[in-house]
Amino acid sequence: MSGAAVLRGAARGARAAAGPRIRIDSVRMSVATLLLLLCALQLLCLLRAPAAWMPARVAVALDAGKDMVLDGAALGLPPAEGARLRLRRDAAGSWWAAAAGQAPLQVQHGDSRRRAGSVLLAQGQRFQLGASSFSVDAVDAGSVAFTRDATRWQYDGATLYQNGVARPSCPDARLAARMVGAWNRWLPSVLGMARPLVFGGNLDCGNRIAIAGVPAPAATIKSTPEGMLLAGGAGAQQAPLLLQTAANAHDAVLLAEREESLDKAGALQLGRTRLLLERNGDLLHLQPVSHVALYREAEQRLPEGVSWTWARRADWRLPEQALLPLGLAFGIAAAVAATMLLSGATRRLGSVRALAAVGALLLCGAGLTLLYLQKSGAPAGAGIGLLVAWAAFCCLWLAGGRSLAAGAAVLLLAAGLLSQLELGLGAPESSWLRHAGKTGALLAIGAGAFGLLRALRPGPDARPLPQARVELALLCMSGAALLFLLLQVAFGDETGVFDLQPVEFAKLALTALSAHCLALATGGQPAPGGVLLRALRLGAPALLFLVLLAVALVQVDDYSPLILLTVWGCAMALAYALASRKYLLLGAVLAAALAAVAGVVLLRAAGPGEFARWNFYADRFMVWLDPGSHPHTGQQLLLGAQAIAGGGWFGADHAFGLLALGQDAGAALRIPAVQDDFAPSFFLNRHGLIAALLLWMLQALFLAGLLHTAVRCWLSGAGARDFRLAWYARFRCFLLCGGAAFVAGHFLLSWGTNLAIFPVMGQPMSFLSAGGSHLLFFICPLLVAGVASEPEHQ
Repeated sequence: MSGAAVLRGAARGARAAAGPRIRIDSVRMSVATLLLLLCALQLLCLLRAPAAWMPARVAVALDAGKDMVLDGAALGLPPAEGARLRLRRDAAGSWWAAAAGQAPLQVQHGDSRRRAGSVLLAQGQRFQLGASSFSVDAVDAGSVAFTRDATRWQYDGATLYQNGVARPSCPDARLAARMVGAWNRWLPSVLGMARPLVFGGNLDCGNRIAIAGVPAPAATIKSTPEGMLLAGGAGAQQAPLLLQTAANAHDAVLLAEREESLDKAGALQLGRTRLLLERNGDLLHLQPVSHVALYREAEQRLPEGVSWTWARRADWRLPEQALLPLGLAFGIAAAVAATMLLSGATRRLGSVRALAAVGALLLCGAGLTLLYLQKSGAPAGAGIGLLVAWAAFCCLWLAGGRSLAAGAAVLLLAAGLLSQLELGLGAPESSWLRHAGKTGALLAIGAGAFGLLRALRPGPDARPLPQARVELALLCMSGAALLFLLLQVAFGDETGVFDLQPVEFAKLALTALSAHCLALATGGQPAPGGVLLRALRLGAPALLFLVLLAVALVQVDDYSPLILLTVWGCAMALAYALASRKYLLLGAVLAAALAAVAGVVLLRAAGPGEFARWNFYADRFMVWLDPGSHPHTGQQLLLGAQAIAGGGWFGADHAFGLLALGQDAGAALRIPAVQDDFAPSFFLNRHGLIAALLLWMLQALFLAGLLHTAVRCWLSGAGARDFRLAWYARFRCFLLCGGAAFVAGHFLLSWGTNLAIFPVMGQPMSFLSAGGSHLLFFICPLLVAGVASEPEHQ
């Protein structure tokens, strides 16, 4: 062969080898271009937002011996709150406050809060609810004793005793309530779990005293550090709660109108708005710090004696409270950098990776600072949050490399942040921006952790972790997930516990645990016993965890994740059938999917009367089938449908939402949970159906990227000669399949709920909704697993 032929062959080989890389690099540049476009739209949205003014201080002047009633608008509250506040000064000049509307009022003295319309019980008092009258016989630091007719009741903050005998649990009590009741009955009161005493209903049971014709909870008694506190409940409107004191035994006062002293009080909580208090002679200064109404101009008609000091919303403000946490973050990053220099880690990792690790630490610190500022009631401006979010996008784009899933995820995150920013800037209330701020902060935390793991990853020649260590990590993860679920069952509800949603971390643990079980099941190693025995032995951990997760969700009355788990289970069965070539199982899964589609069609054809006898979400099915006949309970569905119809193909502004960037969000704000479960309805209203189709294609690309990486992991495991490497590759394959199945379930249920294909399920849309726990505990770890599973990142 001549030299020219050799050169031509080498050139062809070089072009063939460079072709895929050029195509991959062009995809990366396309992602970067689209990301810059979305960031530019976010900046344009912020710059085009009109001026927003709010009351920085409300001054109330009132003479001694006078009183006045102020509505929420005079105090800077949003008009939808329906709040009214009655203020009074006695002859000595002291201030008193009481709720005069539907919104509850709480008064804070130091670290303790007390609801207005409540009273600390004392011996000799009498209170009446409906036709029942109770006399307080004795009160001490930990219990209260009272009588009704000939029945003697005693309550110790945890357990209710009738004539000395603890009441059994109510028939409709959940398993968690029964367990807590049994714990309180059998253990000393010092170790008891606090449970309030409830009045109302038709049956004396558990911690409930029946009141004929009055629904529960008409009133409650609970133990506080100050003593036993009696307060009205939601059912008190049908039966007013009256109180007689020992000093004034002939006149009963309505407890809901009982005033609270403002002497030495530090703050008020009226509805959802918190107002800091400060007295200055004859003036009472109130400073609204959350859920404050916004105005286009610094003008407002105010009652006589009320004046405002105006403040403009600052989009680029960094509060002084940020200096300490930011300084701490810089100090930690500097200490880490110095340690790396002195220990020689910089030479081992390389200067670029060492610098990336320090930058990732700073990004995590910035995210934690933003989150701290939001929790402390002094959030940073929206512009500061955008800068941090842009840094997170850049980190994800760089760390994601050539991963298709990472590129699609970055674009989806940017689109979701844009939608949340539009929602916050278009709302007539200051608190709506907290969703975009929280998303930006959590993105910075997740992206910083991602970048740190990426920078400190072992070299390509390093062996994977031993299987025993991975199993130990899975055991710890599963234990932590079950512990959080137990806390939710005991102390939380379907919205979560401690401002977290444990089910999101439980889904991650379930995905990893099932991936391990399926990786073992598809290993092909011989095992004693039949097929059923081997399947139970290999899948028992994941099956047990799944059962415990389902039981926990049922106990907190949250059934919509069960539908999500069903979708995930079918998808994992499909992945296992394809991997192990079990075509009978594959056919069964496909048949089940077709049966589910047929079931939805049949439910649509059925009449609402068919579901009137159901106990499982009957109201949701009836609202879904005939929303016009249930305008109150179907408000969410009806308002969402109106918003989608108003958006049309090109958005409500007929320009894909470009003309409406930063402007009023309109009637879409009235949709319940529009920032969460019904975020797609707002997106369709603002940007139109064509933009939603593009979003859907981007979501499909993200899922396709995860599945493509999973297939490559399976193929690499099939060709591995070391059984440990083969197991690790199969583990990564099923981990990505499980994560993709959960995300696909979120997409399916969210689109189906908003478009009325399914009944309202109450699941957020991944990337688009403001779901903090879903983003931090599931999406970010899934992105880390997807990028780490790419061949060039191993």
